[in-house]
Amino acid sequence: MQPHVFFVKRAYFCGVGIFDTLKEQLLLQEWPNVYFFKFIVPNDSEKLALVTGFFDANAEITLHPSKTGKYTSISAKTVMMDVDSIIALYERAAAIPGVISL
Repeated sequence: MQPHVFFVKRAYFCGVGIFDTLKEQLLLQEWPNVYFFKFIVPNDSEKLALVTGFFDANAEITLHPSKTGKYTSISAKTVMMDVDSIIALYERAAAIPGVISL
């Protein structure tokens, strides 16, 4: 199975429906399926632990520090059971200050 990659722009307004377009795109796929997540996280051990903690031991997680060392890119490839679980994970990430979902 090829992982699906979708990019999510963070919205700094009301937040109503910010994941609607992504959800519509994901509903076109069959689930369960492999999904690729990417986050940019401030280089803070607590925030890094929160984001990596979203994934189980079966996920392929890669961390890359930025050139300046201020941020870390977290890439994770994992099997997701359904669209709602993907959206829920993005919502959890959006609740962490400074985390950017790509």
